[in-house]
This record gives sequence, structure tokens and C-alpha cells, in this order.
Amino acid sequence: MQALEQLTQQARALAQGAAEIEVERVMKICNACRFCEGFCAVFPAMTRRLEFNQADVHYLANLCHNCGACLHSCQYAPPNAFAVNVPQAMAQVRLLTYQTYAWPAPMGQLYRNNGLTVALALSGALALFLIAVLQMHGTLFQRIEQGNFYAIFPHGWMVNVFSPIFLWSALALFMGVRRFWNDTHPTLDDSGLESSKVRVTQDASAEALHNALAMTYLDGGHGKGCNESDDAFTLMRKRFHHFTFYGFMLCFLSTSVATLYHYAWGRVAPYPVASLPVLLGIAGGISLLIGPLGLLYFNLKRHPMHGDAQQKPMDIAFIALLWLCGSTGLALLMFRETSALPFLLAIHLGVVMALFLTLPYGKFAHGIFRCAALLKFSIEKRLPTRLSLGSE
Repeated sequence: MQALEQLTQQARALAQGAAEIEVERVMKICNACRFCEGFCAVFPAMTRRLEFNQADVHYLANLCHNCGACLHSCQYAPPNAFAVNVPQAMAQVRLLTYQTYAWPAPMGQLYRNNGLTVALALSGALALFLIAVLQMHGTLFQRIEQGNFYAIFPHGWMVNVFSPIFLWSALALFMGVRRFWNDTHPTLDDSGLESSKVRVTQDASAEALHNALAMTYLDGGHGKGCNESDDAFTLMRKRFHHFTFYGFMLCFLSTSVATLYHYAWGRVAPYPVASLPVLLGIAGGISLLIGPLGLLYFNLKRHPMHGDAQQKPMDIAFIALLWLCGSTGLALLMFRETSALPFLLAIHLGVVMALFLTLPYGKFAHGIFRCAALLKFSIEKRLPTRLSLGSE
């Protein structure tokens, strides 16, 4: 059994090495060609290097937004003998970075198993547990006055359950991206040796934040959008990313405002529909209905050459959980004055818990790592070129 485990680890190491070597190979070809230099941040960052070590490969892979523009413009793309496919090579390495920098390290293997079945099974199991608890107390279909869900699950219980889950997710993501940053962003002095002189500046941070929030590099570098398999351009993939991201943030903001209401001003839920927490929740829920459905459509439609087909289960799992969070949250609001409230609340809480439990080990990580890569790019472009020729 131990020998089998060792062979499995060796096979994984070989696969990881092969993916990183492939990115190094295509980057050297692209560095000689430079036709795509104006397409996105990857290629200007590439031109600052003569060699590509592991840190450079991880950095460039997370800087890639998989828009497909370079693939459709490349004269060396398949069926050319050079078989240059930057989006696919980058996507394969991105998954490896999530696994490599996962915290705690053994949890990295969850990225391979975090598929739709696992996501639905986890959310379903948690929801069924809560439903069983309500059934035992005889409150599963009890009509609650004024839709007060704290009469179903007390406020203290919710805090005690969700706080550890949220804090664990935040800590795991922070530790992972911290290790990624330390490995891919060594500071350099004028001689190219490590130093403390290269720091995060205000203008670089502002630029990186703008590029992350606007998803600048999902327009293919020309403003027309991502490429499809028939060479057509579309901005809809970028728009659906906006709906999804800002829908999630609006829901998070809704919860944050409700927490402020509760602890700072003593205003206890439920809140009227015209209140700020509810309005933010409605806007976020609607956005999470639209965005994930659009992303699912484009995920299923895109040609396998545009990315890593092995990551589809993880992509779809995250999309499904986000959509379920939005839809169950809106259903909870619509039927909070009915006897269906306890049942719907159990389902919604199960989905939300499943989302945050899998957050550090699923597709959400790509946004965190990409923000770090964008910040590195904004800092690096302000340095003299000679400081960035490799990250030794």
C-alpha cells in the first residue's frame, strides 16, 4: 500500500513538472515571436524575462484570464508542429498552483475532487441534517410570525456555526495566497539580488484593484471580448463574470450590513423589504441567478483547447453552488411569511455552508491568486527592465 502511494505521488510530481515545462516552452516561443504582446498582461510580463523558472511560470499562469485571443491569433497554434496553446498550458498550471499553495498542504488534493457531485452531496447532506433537526422539534413547516428566522435557528447558534466556517475559509485562502506571493514576488535591489526595496506602492495597488474589479483582461486586449471556438468575439463572458462577482459581493455586503444593524444599532432581523440589507440581498440574489447561468453556458460551450477540460467539474461545482445560494436566498425572501420558511431556511443554510467549506479548495481560489498576480504585474511594470529578467 505504501509503495502504491509513493508511485502515485511520483506520477503527480511528473505531471506537475510536465505542465510547468510546457508553459516554459510556449513562453520561450512567444518571447521570440511577440505578435501577442499587446493582448493582455501575460505577454508584457513575459517580455521582461529571458528564462522562466517555476515561480515565473506560476505567476504568468495566474495572470492569464483564458480569453483565448492569443490562441486564435497564433500562427504556431495546433495543428502547427510547435502546437502552442497558451490558454490551455496556463490553465493546467493554475490548477497546480492551487494545489501547491493550498493550506494546510494535504488539502490541496481536494481541488481534484471538488466536483459537482461532491458540492451537491455536501450541501444536500447539510440541508438534510438541518431539516431533520427541525423535524425532531416539530417546526419543519411551522408558520413563523413576521418571518423571523431567528425563531427557527437562534442568532447565537448561527454565529457559533458560521463564524468558524467563515474564519477557516478566510484563513486558508490568506495562507495560500501569502505563500504564493512570497514565492513569486522576490524583492530585488539594483544588482538583481534580493532586497526590501521593492514594495507595494499606492499607484500599483490602485491599478491592480481597477484591473481586478473591471476584469480588464477579459476583453482580449482589443475590447472585443473573449474568443469562441468559431473565432467570434463576445463580451458576454466578461459581463457574466461581473454579474457573478458583484452578486456575491452584494450578498456578502447585505450580511455585513445586517450584522452592523444587529450589533451596533440593536436592530434585529427580520428587516422590511425596503431596508438596506434586504435590498442588497435582492440585488445580489438576482445577479447570482444571471451570472452563474451565463458562466455555465460558456463553460459548456467553450472548445476544450481554450482551457483545461479536467477542471470542468470544479468549475461547474462552484457555479452551481453560487446559483443555488442566489436562488434559495430569493426563495427564502419570497416565502418568509409562509409555513415553508423553516424548510427553505434549512436548504439555504446548507448550501451556504457547503459553499464556504469548499471555498478555499475550489474555483474561488482563482480570483484570489489572480489578484495577487495582477498586483505583482502592476509593481513589476514600474521597475527597470533589468530587475525583472527572471525571478532568481
